[in-house]
Amino acid sequence: MTKIAIVEDNKIIRESLAEFVQTDSECECVCVCSTAQEALRLIPKHKPEIVLMDIQLPDISGIECTAKLKQLMPTLQIIMVTVYEDTERIFKALRAGACGYLLKRCTPEELVAAIHEVQQGGAPMSREIARKVIVSFQEPVAVAAEVEDLSPREREILELLAEGFPNKQIAERVGIADGTVRWHLRHVYHKLHVRSRTEAALKFRSSKSE
Repeated sequence: MTKIAIVEDNKIIRESLAEFVQTDSECECVCVCSTAQEALRLIPKHKPEIVLMDIQLPDISGIECTAKLKQLMPTLQIIMVTVYEDTERIFKALRAGACGYLLKRCTPEELVAAIHEVQQGGAPMSREIARKVIVSFQEPVAVAAEVEDLSPREREILELLAEGFPNKQIAERVGIADGTVRWHLRHVYHKLHVRSRTEAALKFRSSKSE
């Protein structure tokens, strides 16, 4: 029997998750918490194997709670079950120690399947979340390829732009006219699919971070 704990501040959702868990004869809901503080107090006592964790809690966030629980119980498996699907929260949760990330609109069958996947050493994610994770890893590679497509002169000007130099100083350093710098930058913006100096600089820095 797999012991499950639930951390969710919304009473209706909390009860629904508990019902979903109980639909599987191999799972038992041993602990239900409405706050992170309650979770930190009760979960170590009940010793569940898997926790279904909300992100938006009334005291500290589910991400913080995840990190604290992992310190207390390193083998505990935590699946985030949330409405949030932005990349920043996804990666913060995974870095905090979450092993999976599901959206609350998942079906009871998908939730139970995720629990079994965790038991088998997997990292379950809603399809939308998995896509975002894949795209986030692909983006730096794509940006690096775009920068590589620039001419040597365009890359030189872009690097100086990213360092914060205005067009006049770029022209002086490279030894060309201001108008020629602007001409090169138009080509740089087009090749990088950006519309401003800031976007161009951010893309350049992103390509160098890999």
